[in-house]
Amino acid sequence: MLTRFFASESGADVGTLRGYAICTVPRSGSNWLGQLLASTGLLGKPLEYFNGVARRLLDDLSYPDDPPQQVERILTMGRTANGIYGVKLFAPQFQQIESVVRLSRDLPNLHFVFLRRQDVLGQAISWARALQTNQYRANQREQGSRSYDRDFILDRIRQIVQEYSQWSAYFARTGISPVEILYEDLLNDPRPAVDRVAGLFGLDGQAHIRADCVDIEIQRDATSEAWRRQFLAEEGDRNRL
Repeated sequence: MLTRFFASESGADVGTLRGYAICTVPRSGSNWLGQLLASTGLLGKPLEYFNGVARRLLDDLSYPDDPPQQVERILTMGRTANGIYGVKLFAPQFQQIESVVRLSRDLPNLHFVFLRRQDVLGQAISWARALQTNQYRANQREQGSRSYDRDFILDRIRQIVQEYSQWSAYFARTGISPVEILYEDLLNDPRPAVDRVAGLFGLDGQAHIRADCVDIEIQRDATSEAWRRQFLAEEGDRNRL
């Protein structure tokens, strides 16, 4: 059993390991939420552990592409000393690993967090821009030119809606009631979201955000707002579906 082997290798008792998956869609504020949770020192270190390309780029040049080995990283580098691990998961990543990794078997005592962004247009603009520039965080350098592209933004809207629907269908089909967090609520005050995740593990009132461990900044700017205005001018006809 993968879990028992990896737990013994890391020095953790398999019975004490417990964790959560942040189920979401790109450009939903998931990097920020992950940093907020990790900053507490009690709620794991949620990252895209099923994204070998990103992990090699950002963390570890030797990071594997093999899903069972990625599970090992979740249960070792993805956990805090109290045995709580975290992972961030997009629907396409889940689909890529589901024939090899069984979440209910390989990730013990797994809870689910569903992170959504209400402003889907803003999310689509952010995603389109990130894909053009390969800049996913404010502290990264742009590696491509950005230009308004109505069809590209529209494609991102459709993809976002589809992936949110996949998660909603998954939770409905399995009877899972995830902790639901809205990006807009995070912007207003991140503490309630952190408290709700902490409550999954009986850590109510014990997980405190350390601002010095959080360096994610909002990338939305005047360009984003200009693209929104232009897109609405072109696609905002309320008389057609």
